[in-house]
Amino acid sequence: MRFLVVKRSTLILGAIAAVVLALAVTGVYYTDAAEIYNNVSPKKVPIYSVETDEKAVALTFDAAWGADKTLGILETLEQKDARATFFTVSFWAEKYADTLKTLAASDRIEIGTHSATHPYMSKLSTSKMELELTTSKELIEGITGRKVELFRPPYGDYSDTLLSVAKDNGLYTIQWDVDSLDWKDLSKEQITSRIVGNCRNGSIVLMHNDGKHTLEALPYVIDGLRAKGFTFKTVGELIYRDNYKIDHTGRQFKE
Repeated sequence: MRFLVVKRSTLILGAIAAVVLALAVTGVYYTDAAEIYNNVSPKKVPIYSVETDEKAVALTFDAAWGADKTLGILETLEQKDARATFFTVSFWAEKYADTLKTLAASDRIEIGTHSATHPYMSKLSTSKMELELTTSKELIEGITGRKVELFRPPYGDYSDTLLSVAKDNGLYTIQWDVDSLDWKDLSKEQITSRIVGNCRNGSIVLMHNDGKHTLEALPYVIDGLRAKGFTFKTVGELIYRDNYKIDHTGRQFKE
């Protein structure tokens, strides 16, 4: 009988502990859920898109490897009276400095950093993160003569620490909500369909300057978006610089 009483007491205490733990977990869950419901992310999040009444999108090109199509992209943007943002890696900027200068000379182009060496930056120490950002920023500014205020993490890889380091260095961290997948060698039709079919107000579109069919697709992308009423802005023109919040999807809202 005594054994049964002890065992029963143990079971009751265990059940109480389980309930307390469940309530604690539930409490955390609902706290986070409330934050998300109120458009506040419980974690740091980069800017993936922008909430705006204006029917505008931002075309972006990551430049890390080749450059043979880059001036063709610039020419198309100028012919179509469109704007875009290029994110460049340090070794690309050094190797193709003349091309970068030509991009920077256009009032339709904005230049941001894509890091110095294109690493998975969340795996780096804080000091190495800062080195990647400061050295690439200084290099690009030295070549272009223009201030760098935007940063796109290689591979879309980031952490809370990286976002804090970027902010401390005067950089807005930018992702995307529309992926062309041009690096997979999709056809111009597939690239165009993915972009035109998925853009909304404030979308940020990811492309690459060396995509196999990106240059071929670009005129159709611009024409297709314009036919739907979209205008084109650089990322720096699209985002809010202060008094904003970012929800759990990376959507930036003006407060």
